[in-house]
Amino acid sequence: MADPRGFLNHSREGAERRDVTERLKDWQEVYDGGLAKSLEPIIETQASRCMDCGVPFCHSGCPLGNIMPEWNDLVWRGDWRTALDRLHSTNNFPEFTGRLCPAPCETACVVGMNREPVTIRNIEVSIIDKAWADLRVLPVQPEWHSLKTIAVVGSGPSGLAAAQQLTRVGHTVAVFEQDDQIGGLLRFGIPEFKMEKSVIDARIKQMTLEGTIFICNTRIGRDISWADLRDRFDAVIIAIGSRVPRDLDLPGRNLNGIHQAMEYLPQANRSALGEEVKNQIVATGKDVVIIGGGDTGADCLGTALRQGAKSVTQLEIMPIPPTSRPANQPWPTYPMIYRVASAHEEGGERVFSVSTTKFLGDQSVKSLELTEVEMKDGRFQPIEGTTRQISADLVLLAMGFMGPETQVIDELNLETDARGNIARNELFATNQDGVFVCGDAGRGQSLIVWAIAEGRSVAHGVDSYLTGKTSHLPRPIAPTARPLTL
Repeated sequence: MADPRGFLNHSREGAERRDVTERLKDWQEVYDGGLAKSLEPIIETQASRCMDCGVPFCHSGCPLGNIMPEWNDLVWRGDWRTALDRLHSTNNFPEFTGRLCPAPCETACVVGMNREPVTIRNIEVSIIDKAWADLRVLPVQPEWHSLKTIAVVGSGPSGLAAAQQLTRVGHTVAVFEQDDQIGGLLRFGIPEFKMEKSVIDARIKQMTLEGTIFICNTRIGRDISWADLRDRFDAVIIAIGSRVPRDLDLPGRNLNGIHQAMEYLPQANRSALGEEVKNQIVATGKDVVIIGGGDTGADCLGTALRQGAKSVTQLEIMPIPPTSRPANQPWPTYPMIYRVASAHEEGGERVFSVSTTKFLGDQSVKSLELTEVEMKDGRFQPIEGTTRQISADLVLLAMGFMGPETQVIDELNLETDARGNIARNELFATNQDGVFVCGDAGRGQSLIVWAIAEGRSVAHGVDSYLTGKTSHLPRPIAPTARPLTL
């Protein structure tokens, strides 16, 4: 194990973010020089806090089954090369999860029973970012080719994980993406200040060298029918995500200036990277109201502040969470507690226990009416006498997603579950032969770590379907492989 007294001798310490006034002037990561660099002075000490528990509950907290105690110990000992092997053995893209996952592993950490848990996510991202910097992330090329072809529709984390696993065992994999760049909402929905897109580009370069084929600007169901795709490939993986947004059917919804978050964020991401965006939705000089208190709402908040919004208010129908783990959410469950994202440090106001009742304005929204609510008989009920109006020149709806787009369901006559997601069996196969589904399209809106886990799982199912067994991944061919750089 790591230092037997590490968790007693050292307190939890994380990376320091840049000063708010400085980081609001740009779109770069909120950490000085990047997250991993800011962690360098403390990361080995933090890794020493891992207890290497007899029953490591962090494993059960992580959908990927990451082997945290092993790579924590290896980092403490300075064996970064072996730590990378341990990390990659369960996670294709630790640089994504190390920045974006809410770290359910940490809430299940045994140290966290009576102390602050180990900084597992920070250690994870340090391992992979150091590997990129040291040119140790290599393409893993297959030892043979199966002559089987697979189409992956969607290039988010689930589709990418499935594609990489299947390419590495010798299948020919083509990833279809309707946008002009690979990454899905990972690229266009996540602001640059949370994850710079060069991180995605490096992985796409690796996957291209491994043999994965990427085809952009191609919408299945429009440019190629789903039936034709099924005929042309031995297997099809649906990884289109859950992209039907939840809406608010309220008076005034048709006013100008009310937009879904995923109309606003992709435009902002493109603009931040220097692209020209026509008719861009911008928050500059406006009173912005964000309806939805989750991560997407926080992304909108940080983006609006960087665009120079006059004010930003984030509304949440749920009551304000407690600051510590409530009694009905005991360790090692993931607790619903009050969390402060980097965007919340930068400004804006968070308002809890409120519900919007109407949008007001002439042609464009000028304000919205809301009322305070409380839970009664299993429903949110308005509190009499609490109705008020707040100014709003721009309203962003960040209330989550309802399920996958239905075109593929209709065209392939796919079965769905009670929530409208595409139904699948234990091998992630749908009711149509050779058609599989993974990620949010089958699971429903969830975490990035679940998306990668499902991508790896569907790869197992597809490989079994095509070959009658599942293959072992080949090791990197280190002597001949070309190092990759950011």
